Amino acid sequence: MLVIRYLMTASVGAILTLVWGTSATAQTVSPPRTKFEKLSQVEHRNTNVAQMQEQPAPPARESLPGLEPAQPSQAPAETRKDEPAPENLDPSANPLQFPTKPEEVDIENVQPITLNQAIELALRNNKDLREARITLERRQAELQEAQAALLPNLSTQVQFDRSGQTTNIPGQVNPFTGQTVGEPEQGFEESTNFQGNLELSYNIYTGGRRGAQIERAERALRQSELDVERLAEETRFNATDRYYLLQNADAQVAIAQAAVEDATQSLRDAQLLEQAGLGTRFDTLRSEVDLARANQQLTRAISAQRTARRNLAEVLSVGQQVELTAADEIKEAGRWPLSLEESIVQAYKNRAELEQQLLQREISERDRTIALADIKPQVDFFAQYNFRDNFDDEFGIGDGYSFGARMRWTLFDGGAAFARARQADRNIDLANNAFARQRNQIRTQVETAYYELIANQENIETTRLNVQRAEESLRLARLRFQAGVGTQTDVINSQRDLTEARSEFLQAIIGYNQSLNQLQRFVSNQPDNRLFEFR
Repeated sequence: MLVIRYLMTASVGAILTLVWGTSATAQTVSPPRTKFEKLSQVEHRNTNVAQMQEQPAPPARESLPGLEPAQPSQAPAETRKDEPAPENLDPSANPLQFPTKPEEVDIENVQPITLNQAIELALRNNKDLREARITLERRQAELQEAQAALLPNLSTQVQFDRSGQTTNIPGQVNPFTGQTVGEPEQGFEESTNFQGNLELSYNIYTGGRRGAQIERAERALRQSELDVERLAEETRFNATDRYYLLQNADAQVAIAQAAVEDATQSLRDAQLLEQAGLGTRFDTLRSEVDLARANQQLTRAISAQRTARRNLAEVLSVGQQVELTAADEIKEAGRWPLSLEESIVQAYKNRAELEQQLLQREISERDRTIALADIKPQVDFFAQYNFRDNFDDEFGIGDGYSFGARMRWTLFDGGAAFARARQADRNIDLANNAFARQRNQIRTQVETAYYELIANQENIETTRLNVQRAEESLRLARLRFQAGVGTQTDVINSQRDLTEARSEFLQAIIGYNQSLNQLQRFVSNQPDNRLFEFR
């Protein structure tokens, strides 16, 4: 039996050699893929797999309109991670401009960028971050307005007028008889007046309102500063996450392309065996079905890749005619230096959200003081100087002055001030509750990201070995099938196992980088106090 099996194997090899020819490019056994890292350097190809074969064309993937992967321009060889992002990627300076013609949204610039360049573009163009900076400038003006109450008010008012009126002029009186001689007459008198006043006033005592308003504006300004810091970290996190998602989409396209090539080779083997009389039509049909399934997965992967590119462009707010591709290779981004407990404590110290809740509590306390100031005495100092002159009389300018203090005290307002104070008290309670909820959420976020980081780190080596095993398994399955001692089912199952192993390997790397990005975001919210730097 062993001799018969050996002769059968030799005969099958001879027949396959006759069918395929002696060309070195038509070997029955393909060399194993020993460097799966090549998949990390994603090459976007749009080649019909059937046209790559010299044998009769098997059913291959048909090109679908709009689904062919775009041909990105390759990154220059001298591109460095610290190289600034190209300025031609920025959007229009007019935020109200929007395209009205199809050619205005047609992709003209396909630009590969690194992760650091993506972060730079996001921090420069993100609309939410820009809005937060504008709000910060407004809060600075509000603080200046509140501080203006520390200085006295000086005002002046000047009036110039010309007036006239009709008057009755009585007749002349006889000094001896006392009788009026002559008829009374009507006259018209005109006068030109110039008057003005200058007033200086200052609030000596405001019941605590002035100090509370200034302190409230200071806390509101600090809140805006923390909001800019929070959104800057959030923008950095979103840009990094979308970049990793694009890398994952690129990897899935490369994996799907490799699966199509493997399925094509299996189909070619089945066709050759069928032509040699050693295979069946059933094996060929199964290979065709497997190739069609691989083509469908490639089509879906290309669609997901284009969506990932557009999502990255949205976060970075680049121009309408720009499409971005990932220039960095897929690899581990770095190591996290802290333990879980140290990470939790550091997050409590650094996260802006916690300090914002404390500031909101202080703002509500100042609102309570402002509300109660309405039923407290208000003491003002004033000094006035006024003058008046009638240009039509013989007198000169008349002037005068006055100064003093006035007190105003609302004795009863129907309970409105106390009602506003109670509202402020409830806002303090809400801020306390929000602080506790945010504290618990931060710990959950840090723990979840840390556990996922550890799991993905362990999975990287495991999946790397699985890829090597799956490659060897596929190689042996093909050898057995070509020798007639294996089945097409073994080859197809090995191909699927290899595709799944490759996907799991890259998913482990991408997942590790995403967990590292999440951990950095959840622990440190200060751009100047970053616990981790990308390498």
